[in-house]
Amino acid sequence: MGEEGFSSDSSLLYHRGVPSAIVDATVWELGDVATTPNVPLVPRHLKLHDLFGEDWKAVDAVTGRRLVLGNADVRIFYVVAGETSPLYRNAVGDECVYVESGTAVVETVFGALDARQGDYVILPRATTHRWIPTGSDPLRLYAIEANSHIAPPERYLSRYGQLLEHAPYCERDLHGPTEPLLVDGTDVEVLVKHRGSTGVAGTRYVVPTHPFDVVGWDGCLYPYTFNIGDFEPIPGRVHQPPPVHQVFEGDNFVICNFVPRKVDYHPLSIPVPYYHANVDSDEIMFYCGGNYEARKGSGIGQGSISVHPGGHSHGPQPGAMERSIGAEFFDELAVMVDTFRPLELGEGGRAVDDGTYAWSWSGRGPAS
Repeated sequence: MGEEGFSSDSSLLYHRGVPSAIVDATVWELGDVATTPNVPLVPRHLKLHDLFGEDWKAVDAVTGRRLVLGNADVRIFYVVAGETSPLYRNAVGDECVYVESGTAVVETVFGALDARQGDYVILPRATTHRWIPTGSDPLRLYAIEANSHIAPPERYLSRYGQLLEHAPYCERDLHGPTEPLLVDGTDVEVLVKHRGSTGVAGTRYVVPTHPFDVVGWDGCLYPYTFNIGDFEPIPGRVHQPPPVHQVFEGDNFVICNFVPRKVDYHPLSIPVPYYHANVDSDEIMFYCGGNYEARKGSGIGQGSISVHPGGHSHGPQPGAMERSIGAEFFDELAVMVDTFRPLELGEGGRAVDDGTYAWSWSGRGPAS
């Protein structure tokens, strides 16, 4: 199993059966994956916790995903799950799934991963796997599906791939499978998301033997977890720009996280972000813990997404700068995706747009 024509990271997987064998193939309807342009261009507040009610217990982490935002490079989904998912592999690109709450076992052809609150679960393209929620709490997942590979930023790595000492995490923070996961079965169904004429398509395979038949593997390509609590923030005497918060990257997008940290310690500093226009990017912030000081007064809270599109200047809500003076520590937790192509709204995003966030800086809307 190798990337980029076997010219990049790869692993050898030793199967008991024939991994290419199939006995049936039918269409898997993916549901509504259409997107709508953000026109007129406005910032938005999407309240993801309104997407799923009490029926989450009958939802699984794969087929229950609802598309929030997407473009040609990346799609962002949200799901609240209580059921074991079907066997699944994404043949379009890598997945980076953030666990907002709950726990799960992610079974893969490489072995099993334990996933808990705050974990990023990185699943390489075409890794067959399934999600098994554990415990009584809802499993809330923020799924970032790429059309490419997802990896640590190159500036964190040596030319041979080691994480350097200035990186905000290291190899000991990455947790892969530790032993084979062997499951018997015949005529097993596997859902595959793959490239199609309109972007993505789905196929439902039936395979003669269970895909979890790998007795061992070796190499540099495998799924792993990384917990956001192990990210070491880089503070500064004055305000640090967003790249210091970067954790992963893919083609035409980056993933950053904002974690509890000591803030600017210059005696005249204003700790909240300055007003800024990220002219090349759409900035998508998912608020998943703590209190995000810059957004106080906007209605944004746990489970919210703010959409700040390229072409729109944004910054702290009115009063946030004054309240931040003298602060020494921010207790906030957020996952940010910056894309270098415009993002469009999926059906999930359209369903939970609060419709008022764009006017929160001025205090009045177009009808006022």
